[in-house]
Amino acid sequence: MGDDSPYRLFRWTQSRKNCPGSHEEVVQIFLVQTRATGQACSSIHENSSTPYKSDKVPVRRQLLNRCSVREFLFAYEPTIRLIAFCGLFAALAVLEFALPLRKQAIGRGWRWPNNLGVAVVDTLLVRIFFPTTAIGLAFLAETHGFGFFNAFPVPRWLSVVASVVVLDLAIYLQHVLFHAVPGLWRLHRMHHSDLEFDVSTGLRFHPIEILLSMLIKLAVVAAIGAPPLAFLVFEVLLNGTSIFNHANIRIPGSVDRVLRWFVVTPDMHRVHHSILVRETNSNFGFNLPWWDRLFGTYRAQPIAGHEAMTIGVEQFRDPRDLRIDRMMLQPFLGDVGRYPIGQRDADQ
Repeated sequence: MGDDSPYRLFRWTQSRKNCPGSHEEVVQIFLVQTRATGQACSSIHENSSTPYKSDKVPVRRQLLNRCSVREFLFAYEPTIRLIAFCGLFAALAVLEFALPLRKQAIGRGWRWPNNLGVAVVDTLLVRIFFPTTAIGLAFLAETHGFGFFNAFPVPRWLSVVASVVVLDLAIYLQHVLFHAVPGLWRLHRMHHSDLEFDVSTGLRFHPIEILLSMLIKLAVVAAIGAPPLAFLVFEVLLNGTSIFNHANIRIPGSVDRVLRWFVVTPDMHRVHHSILVRETNSNFGFNLPWWDRLFGTYRAQPIAGHEAMTIGVEQFRDPRDLRIDRMMLQPFLGDVGRYPIGQRDADQ
């Protein structure tokens, strides 16, 4: 049997280790799940013709439930993420129309098709270059016992929560890195060159940056042994907060001051999209806001105020640069500018 599905990976030894039951009982369950590979989770439970007899029904149900959850996460991870993303994107888009903070000089009809087009290209390339997703790697790590949380007896709930936090820290450090290394800044600059700031801005990342980011996530998942559920939760949260903290919505100051202790808010992240270098190189968090406060990169408000501040970078100020074909070429055009962290001529 190959290792191309979570149930083929669900070996007898792992089942025996985690669940009580006789040798014969666990092997029977394993065979049931192997036959069910590729089918919907419901078919496993509805298959009344499966030859299985045991007095230990709770054990059978425990094993079946664990396997069903594994299959469900593996098979429906893209669907879960897509549904969560589309639902939140639609809700935030409605709020932007109802409660906008900034007036936009460049309409959505020009920007949104291009920004959404970038997201489509990113998604397709990730599927092509990484046919085995990070959640698949998490299943592999769990099965073979590599990675920190698989090597030590850590409670499941703690490994899930800790993995989400560690993955978020990794994304924060990655973000800082892409602002510090000139070559990486060229890639990340495309995200900052949007001339407006709204929910679609959270989608425009250069495909090369997305592929590098996926490599980093895969490395972190393998190193810490993140449970599959933890990675799914993290990706849903990251995608959701990425579009939330780019939303052009008006949040009362009193509410924002409380929210930004728990999540990166639009007002907090908008500072990061200022044309001013010292403001661009601040507020790097996407999901959890604690890293900026901990590492000294937090800036509360933009100097010019949220409604008067200039969004974007000093280069690529022509609205024609918002076209998808020009965005793809931006990393290879012009000089690196004053933005990489540590540049001598950066404003203070």
